[in-house]
Amino acid sequence: MNGTQTLSRALDILFALSEANDTLSVSEIAEKVSIPESTTYRFIQTLEQNGIVERKGKSQIGLGMRILDLARSLSHQAHRELLPLALPIMEQLTRQTRETSVLFVRSGMNCVCIQNVRSQGLLQFAVENGRVLPLNSGGSGKCILAYENERFIQRVVDTLETSEEQRVLTEECKAIRDRGYSFTHGEVDPDIFAVAAPVLDAHGLVVASLSIAGPNFKCNADYDQEISGYVVAAANQLSHKLGRS
Repeated sequence: MNGTQTLSRALDILFALSEANDTLSVSEIAEKVSIPESTTYRFIQTLEQNGIVERKGKSQIGLGMRILDLARSLSHQAHRELLPLALPIMEQLTRQTRETSVLFVRSGMNCVCIQNVRSQGLLQFAVENGRVLPLNSGGSGKCILAYENERFIQRVVDTLETSEEQRVLTEECKAIRDRGYSFTHGEVDPDIFAVAAPVLDAHGLVVASLSIAGPNFKCNADYDQEISGYVVAAANQLSHKLGRS
């Protein structure tokens, strides 16, 4: 096996662990990357020595701290690149809707606000950058969750206590994908509505949700339809700037 093949196999192992969103045994990794178990074991030993993977229990392998540090670094870089593209679109969205616009990204099982443009109205929704919300509550988080892969969605669903809550969240995610945006009332704040649409990259992967939020009393059928159109158009515009065709 030459150097290029060796690197390719090592990357295959990392991709398998990443896609699993959990630990895997050596035999499971070998099956996923289609190489002998003995060869897989040697690769894992080398990756483990460099902190790229870690043993997390008997015969279980997971991503190590060094690869997670790299992922965080790449995430911060992506956010820095996203913000200058997003800000003028968010400012326009706030002018169109007269509501606060917010940009959230996923962080583990939560979402984090990385930018907001506040409405100039007397009654407005205020959210600070850095605010963390669970993915299963509120329009911004649910919108990101709905566009994640099915395995990750199931992980979040499984954290809910009752089967009814799990069923409702699963159906909500499907409805959001079918509709193309989320619309929630009073989930984060009892007096606030939120409309969120996904921001997708060139590969169709969700990188953020773009939302507006404002007071519930403004909502009616015509208003809801109008502002949802603005949010979806703005999110599509930002996705296009990220290479989405």
